[in-house]
Amino acid sequence: MSWFANLKISTKFNIMLSLLLVFVFLAAAYFVYHRERSLIDRIAVDNARSIARQIIETREYMSSVVKGEPNHNYGLVPQVVATNVAKRLTKGSHYYVRQVSLRYRNPENRPDGYEAEMLSLFSAKKATETSRVVKKAGKEPIFRYMLSMVAEKSCLECHGRFEEAPAFVRERFPKGHYSYDYQVGEVIGAVSVSIPLADLYRQAGTDFKLDLAYRGATFCLIILIMGFLVRRSIIDPIREVSTTIGRVTATGTFSDRIPQRSRDEVGELVGSFNEMMEELDRKTRQRMESEDRYRNVLEMAQSAIVTFLADGKLIITNRKAEDLFGLPKGELIGASIYTFFDDGDAVRAAIEANLRGGPGGMVGETTFHRVRDVRGRTTEVEVALSVSRSDLNPLFTAILRENGSNGRH
Repeated sequence: MSWFANLKISTKFNIMLSLLLVFVFLAAAYFVYHRERSLIDRIAVDNARSIARQIIETREYMSSVVKGEPNHNYGLVPQVVATNVAKRLTKGSHYYVRQVSLRYRNPENRPDGYEAEMLSLFSAKKATETSRVVKKAGKEPIFRYMLSMVAEKSCLECHGRFEEAPAFVRERFPKGHYSYDYQVGEVIGAVSVSIPLADLYRQAGTDFKLDLAYRGATFCLIILIMGFLVRRSIIDPIREVSTTIGRVTATGTFSDRIPQRSRDEVGELVGSFNEMMEELDRKTRQRMESEDRYRNVLEMAQSAIVTFLADGKLIITNRKAEDLFGLPKGELIGASIYTFFDDGDAVRAAIEANLRGGPGGMVGETTFHRVRDVRGRTTEVEVALSVSRSDLNPLFTAILRENGSNGRH
C-alpha cells in the first residue's frame, strides 16, 4: 500500500469516496433486486390464489345449483363452467389456468409431471396449496401455483357411484372409469395456474433500473456535496498550510498568515500555525537585530574577532580579522583558522582536548601565538578563546589582539 500512502490527500479522498459510492450502490442494487423479486413472487401468489379460489367457488356453486340442466346443455357442467370462467378471467394476460386431476375425464385436464407430484401431496394431506418457480432447459422460468379441490356432496352427483350419475355422464364415461367413486372430503383435483416470469421480471427489471438510476443519482449528489464540504472544510485548509510551509521553507520569511474560517480541529490547526508563524517572525526579527548589533560590535572592536567550528572553519569575522589574515571577508569565511597559526596543529589538538574533556585546552585562557597572513607576514597575537555549547556543534570565538611590542614581521 506504499503507492496509496504516497498519494495526495485529495486523491486519497476521491478514491475512498468512489469506493464508498460503488459499495453503497452495489448493496442498494442487491437489496432492491431481491425486494423486487420478492414483491413479484408475492404478487404472483396472491393473483394465482385469487383466480384459483374463484374457479373453485364457481365450480362448487354450479355443482350445488345445477340439477338436470347439463343433460340438455353440456356447457352447464360445473367443470366446464369453471373452465370457461377461468379463460375469461385470464383473457389478455399471460396467466394459464386449468383444472387437473389424477382421475381426469377430459384429456386436457391430464396433469403434467409437476402437477402430478403436487396432486400426490394433496391426496396425502401433506399440503393444500403449493407454489414454485419451475425452470426447464432452454426455456424461460415459469411460476407454478396449485390449489387443491376437495369433493363435496354435490360433486358426488357426477363423481359418486356410477348408478347415481346423470345419464349424459354415464354415456360418456362407462362403469369402472376411475373418475367415479369419490368420497366427501377426498381430493378430487386442483386448480393449476402458470405464469411466465419473463414479462413480470422484465417489468420488474425496468422498475429496478429506474430505481437504481434514482438511487445512483442521489448517491452521486450526496458524494459530490460531501466531497465539496470536506474539501472546503478540511482538505483545502490543510493544503494551504502545507503550501505555506513550503513557501516559508523556500523563502525563509515568516510573514504569511492563513485565514481561520472555523473553530473546529482544522481551525485550531490553522490558528496554531499562525501563532507559530507569529512567534517565528518575532524571534527571527530579534535574532536579526541581535546579529546586527553583534556585527556592529565586532566591527567597532579594535582587535580581530573570529568565530569558528571545531574543525577550524571560520563562520564569523570582523574587519580587523581581515586585516590580520590579509583576506577579504568573502574569502576568509569558510577557510580554516588553523592554517593561519604557525602552531596550527597544537591549536587544533587543544580544541579537540577541550571537546573530549571539558574546560581547558586554551578555552577560557589567554595564550600567545604567531599567525601568518596570506602574504607570509607573521604577527604575534594574544588569543582569548571561549566556547558556546548551546548548539549541537560547539562554536569557538577567539579574540586576537596584536602584541604591540613585537608587531608584524
